[in-house]
Amino acid sequence: MSPVPFAFPAPLALPTAPADPGSLESIATPTLWAWTIGGILALFVLDFLITRKPHEVSMREATGWSIFYVGLPLSFGGWLWWQYGQQQGLEYLTGYLVEKSLSVDNLFVFMLILSGFAVPKVLQQRALLIGVAGALVMRGIFIALGATLIANFAVTFLFFGLILLATAVHVWRDAASEEDTHKDVSDLRIVRWIRRFFPVTDDYRGTHMTVRDAGRRALTPLAVVTLAILGTDLMFAIDSVPAVYGITGDPYLVFVTNAFALLGLRALYFVLEGVLSRLVHLGYGLAIILAFIGVKLVLHWAHGIWAGVPTVPTLLSLAVIVGILAIVTATSLLATRGRALVSDAAPGEPAR
Repeated sequence: MSPVPFAFPAPLALPTAPADPGSLESIATPTLWAWTIGGILALFVLDFLITRKPHEVSMREATGWSIFYVGLPLSFGGWLWWQYGQQQGLEYLTGYLVEKSLSVDNLFVFMLILSGFAVPKVLQQRALLIGVAGALVMRGIFIALGATLIANFAVTFLFFGLILLATAVHVWRDAASEEDTHKDVSDLRIVRWIRRFFPVTDDYRGTHMTVRDAGRRALTPLAVVTLAILGTDLMFAIDSVPAVYGITGDPYLVFVTNAFALLGLRALYFVLEGVLSRLVHLGYGLAIILAFIGVKLVLHWAHGIWAGVPTVPTLLSLAVIVGILAIVTATSLLATRGRALVSDAAPGEPAR
C-alpha cells in the first residue's frame, strides 16, 4: 500500500477588506448586466408609450411617477445590500444620492431651455424623455472610458479629483451670480451651433423633429430643444461620472446610479417646477459636495503612493452628503419663505 502524502491544512481565510473605490472589481455578472440593461430599456419603452400621445402632465401623474422612480432605486439598493453586503449597498446608495442631487441641479437648466423656447406643455415631457434617453447613452460611454482609464492609469483619480475641484469652483461662482439665472438660451453654444448649420422652423409641428419646409428639410424647435438638453447633459456628465467614481470603483454601480437618477428626471421636473426657484442655496451645497468628493479622489490617489495618507470611508461620505443637502435645503426654504407667502396670497391681498 503506497503511503499517503502528508499535507498541511490550509490556513483559514481571513475576511478581506471592502473593495476600494478604485479597485474596479465589479459585482456584476454578464447575466446581471443583461437583466439591468433589459429592465432599463423596458422602462424607457413604457415611458415612450405613456408620452406617445402628447398631453399636459398633471401634478398627480408627475407625483405618482416620481414616487415610483424613487421607490424603485431604493428597493434595488436594498436588494444589493442583502445580496452583496453592506459595503456595496452603501456605495450604491451614496452614489445614487449624489447623482439625484446633481440631476436636480440639471433641472434648472432644463427649465431655462424649455421656457426659453416656449415649449408647449403637451410637448415638454417628450423633449425631456428623448433628452434623457440620449443622455443615458452618453453616460454609458463616459463610464466605460472612465473604467478603462482607472484600470490602466492610477493618476486618473488625481485627474478626476482636479476636474471636480474645478467644477466646484465654477458651480459656486454660478450660485453666487444672479446673472446666470437669467441667461438667454440663444447664448447656449449648442443652440448657436445648430442654428448655424441647420434651418429651423418658426413654429412647433407636434412631435416631429424634422419637416419639409419651403422645399428643404428643416429642424423643428422641438429638435433644437432636445439637442440642447443633450448638449447640456454632456457637460453635466463631465462632473457627475467622476463624482460617482469617487464613491465606488464598480462600473456597474456607477452605471445603475446614473441610470436610476436619469430615469426619474422627466417626472421630477414637473413635480419640482414650482419649487426649484426656492432652492436658492442648492448650488452652494452641490459645490461643497463636488469639492468634498474631489478631495476624496485626490486622497485616494495619494494613498496609493504614500500609505500614510488617510482615505475617506463610504459611510462618512454618505453622512457628509446627507448633512450638506439637508442644511442647504433648510436654509433655502427659510430664505425664500417670504416669497412663498407672497405667491400664495390672493391678488391685492397682503401676505401674512
